[in-house]
Amino acid sequence: MNWLKGIFIVVFFGISQLVCSQNIPSNDIIETSKLMDYLKSELQDSLGGIKNITEATLAKYFREKFSERYFYNWKNFETRFHNYNAIYPDVESGHTERAFDHMSKFSDSTQWKLPFNYLNGEPVNAYALRHLARQHKMVDIAFYYNYQNKNPEYLSYFKNQLKSLNAALLTNNFETIEDGNGVYEAFRSGYRVLNWLQIHNMFLGEKTYSDDDQLLTIATLLQHAASLYETNAEFVPGNHQTRGMSALAMLSILFQDFKDSDKWYERAMKMLEAHLDKEINNDGFQFERTVHYHISDIDNYYFVYQLAKNSHLKVNEFWENKLKSLFTALTKIAYPDKSAPVLSDDTNEPWAEKNDISGALTLGYLLFGDPEMGYFANNFVESKMYWYVSDSQLKLLDNIQTKQPDFKSANFPITGYYIMREGWKPKDKMMIISNGLDKDKPDHQHGDMLGVQAMANGQVILPNYQVRYSLKDYEFFKNSMVKNVALVDNELQGKAYTSNQGGSGFGKFKILPQPKTIAWNSNSDLDIYIGSHNGFENIGVNYTRQVIYLKDDFWIVKDNFESDKPHTYKQIWQGHYTMEEAPNLLRSTFNDGSGSDIYQLVSIDSVATSGIRGKEWAVASKNNQTNFNFVTVIFPFGKYDDRIDENKPNSNLKGWQINNSKWKMEGTQPTSLTKENISVFFSVKKLELNKVKIFFSEEADVFIKLENNSLTIQFLNTKPLQIEVLGTKEKGKLILTPGNELNYTLKQ
Repeated sequence: MNWLKGIFIVVFFGISQLVCSQNIPSNDIIETSKLMDYLKSELQDSLGGIKNITEATLAKYFREKFSERYFYNWKNFETRFHNYNAIYPDVESGHTERAFDHMSKFSDSTQWKLPFNYLNGEPVNAYALRHLARQHKMVDIAFYYNYQNKNPEYLSYFKNQLKSLNAALLTNNFETIEDGNGVYEAFRSGYRVLNWLQIHNMFLGEKTYSDDDQLLTIATLLQHAASLYETNAEFVPGNHQTRGMSALAMLSILFQDFKDSDKWYERAMKMLEAHLDKEINNDGFQFERTVHYHISDIDNYYFVYQLAKNSHLKVNEFWENKLKSLFTALTKIAYPDKSAPVLSDDTNEPWAEKNDISGALTLGYLLFGDPEMGYFANNFVESKMYWYVSDSQLKLLDNIQTKQPDFKSANFPITGYYIMREGWKPKDKMMIISNGLDKDKPDHQHGDMLGVQAMANGQVILPNYQVRYSLKDYEFFKNSMVKNVALVDNELQGKAYTSNQGGSGFGKFKILPQPKTIAWNSNSDLDIYIGSHNGFENIGVNYTRQVIYLKDDFWIVKDNFESDKPHTYKQIWQGHYTMEEAPNLLRSTFNDGSGSDIYQLVSIDSVATSGIRGKEWAVASKNNQTNFNFVTVIFPFGKYDDRIDENKPNSNLKGWQINNSKWKMEGTQPTSLTKENISVFFSVKKLELNKVKIFFSEEADVFIKLENNSLTIQFLNTKPLQIEVLGTKEKGKLILTPGNELNYTLKQ
């Protein structure tokens, strides 16, 4: 019987560990009359001993603590609410509309497990249930309560819906994580905690929000904390766990008086630090490579950082530095008009061609006081964030310290974004190149490998578009036809699209090209990016793209295709274009008279345009080729007179002349652009000027600059080649690698 005794001890010990791991249950709601049993012993003593703590005493204690610990003091809510409506006069209609929407669909005692119906009898789908679980429109109902002269009906709606979830918990009648729509899944639970905390703080001064109501909300939030702790013992990549751990950290700070709060705080901060380490790349960008999720992560970490500061809790330097890098990254990708490009699954405004980053950088300024963040900041916070900043922080916005960034071109080598920037004047030029793929979770990646976006003269001349998961053409907008990329035949970059099981509309590509950066170099004359991907190797095509920014004039995009069999090679350009001299010249113009020309230096066969949802694009094609190189000028102009003159056979491109160099060039189909003492050559095997001769082992792309007795050669090619220069003091053959420069001294 000793073996049976041993098993009993092991099992008992295991069960004991499970029971004792937390004092507060994750599958039950503590009775309000027993909450004091779960307080830390020192607080029990300070409140007169556990037997003397009444519910009224406990409710009063937490009202006081919330006034100190939450983002703002609830005692000032009436003044804040008045100011809120004065600063944001349009918010009332939005709150009212969303409140009505929620209340017209769900009863206050709603169900939490599918299938069930809306109040109008139609079935609730998975997408709607997820949003019910987040409870974000319950915040609108709380505001509507205040707009309706504090009609208790709307406060009761919140109380009853909270109770309905508790009832569903006790009867095990709620959607589980395994169903794909889990009500207590980290993201939805975490979002709900954030919203219910805001509502709780708003209602603390209301007579109809009794001591018992307040304590029931607290007990419910404690159960949420216990659940988040219990179901997040292991690291899970992505924003869902980050949202949940942010909520757990918030609860551990606001309710630091309870026995389990220390382990909650330790777990949450450890997990959040792991997410910062693994998901905020060392170049400062969030790993999912979107502005939307980047800013979402800022919010997640901001909430915790702010509450920790309010409670004088130390946050380690790693945490602080990573958080700051998230804000700094936004300044680096900013357009000259202080907005940002659209990067993959950005979802705030479907079909929008820019992102508003001013709200995020306003928060950054409030946290760190950095004048470069102040340059992008507003003198107000976004309406939703008004309730997450203190009064003293709001006063800082009366006198924002600003400093224009002193950087121009920038890069995120880990994330795979490369920025070519003229400067920060409103009409300056900027282009961003995307060539990255997260190895662990590329779910939000679009089919835009080696895609570009650009702004000039205050206009987005090469756009990308925001999306929304629930729209039927989400998959289309996620793939390559609505990107500024190169394609082959009918191949798109994103392949094997699959929707998620929850039915929200979100989906991802199981197959995306693997990117490679070959070279990145920025100097006073030009920026050069060279990259490749394997997206067409399945049909036997090797592909590379070179992007050259001739400062501060225009860009050249060179797309290179190699294959043993003939194919149709394509460039996709987003925008509304007319065929000025099709197929080799396309033009788009804007309402201020500025525009952008797309000019092919090497002739192509055809251009076709198409569109959807008010968006259009042009497809430039070269047909039936084994090998082909597009050499394409992206030429922004500020006014009509500065365009590429379609009436002249060799139009001047801001002083650059086409195939009119003093250098004698040899090659199969060589092309040159020359401006004064500078030339860019494509597909040259040999160059000669006076006594200087330059030989390449294969046809090459190079930048040449002659200045006094100095010769500078920068290699723009996609692979290393051998170079030999005669007529200079330096002798010998060298291997020149992509992007690198060589300097020679001419013989007298």
